[in-house]
Amino acid sequence: MSLAGRMIVVTGGSGFLGSHLVPDLEARGARVFVPRKKDYDLVEPGAARRLLGEASPDTVVHLAARVGGIGANRENPATFFYDNLMMGAQLLEACRLGGVRKVVTVGTICSYPKLTPVPFREDDLWSGYPEETNAPYGLAKKMLLVQGQAYRQQYGMDVIHLLPVNLYGPGDNFDPGSSHVIPALLKKCQDAIDAGRDFIEVWGSGKASREFLYVEDAARGIGLATEAYAGAEPVNLGAGFEITIRDLTALVARLTGFTGEIRWDPTKPDGQPRRCLDTSRAERLFGFRATTPFEEGLERTIAWYRTQR
Repeated sequence: MSLAGRMIVVTGGSGFLGSHLVPDLEARGARVFVPRKKDYDLVEPGAARRLLGEASPDTVVHLAARVGGIGANRENPATFFYDNLMMGAQLLEACRLGGVRKVVTVGTICSYPKLTPVPFREDDLWSGYPEETNAPYGLAKKMLLVQGQAYRQQYGMDVIHLLPVNLYGPGDNFDPGSSHVIPALLKKCQDAIDAGRDFIEVWGSGKASREFLYVEDAARGIGLATEAYAGAEPVNLGAGFEITIRDLTALVARLTGFTGEIRWDPTKPDGQPRRCLDTSRAERLFGFRATTPFEEGLERTIAWYRTQR
């Protein structure tokens, strides 16, 4: 489906991923409308129908979500579950009622079972329960897949579901109360440098592994899928590699210039033991492959943070 001239609503379009996706879609010829939460709170009944009635989109890309790191998920499991579930369920129903041509739902790596075999294949999505610290969030986002497949079966709607791995890059969230691991580590190192401290503290043992996808690569992948994918099966978006949190911390310290001690706090949770995706389906179905080298992406992120903070 060519996006030239299409009106696309991008929920969450002013957020971290959305601010990179919107230019990608516009470069493909689309007209993009980004709703603001103050005008359309998608958790509230009726907001999604009002949004679609006023914007009249051909396509909806649903990025809006309540997100956060392990700490935020542990402290607010009910909020993470309810808000994400209600946003997705009400928006998809509004798309059905409004005759939206295509819906792209963006899920999360947190939907995978805690002990998924590595690399994570989309067929393993239902082989167990998610890691406990973020299971409510992961399950709420997984319902986007269930609802989309059900609407495809009953109503013939073109709903696709993408599963991006942990994102990073310029524009990320550096709030220590809700940030993910890369911005959290980067801020810890920079704060220690600024204050002249000779150590930082990091949650967990450092043994867990994660995979990271540069945000501009993720935006390109979503743009490609919006244009070229129309299948029922979920599709991973990732970079196809993993790094332990211990090695990641050492790399961030080196790139920021922090030379002090790294103190680990094993009383805090590691989260899911490993994360690494099989990305072959995305390459096969719509030609997506990540291209940004990890260290280069980190350097760009550090440079952006230092100019913005």
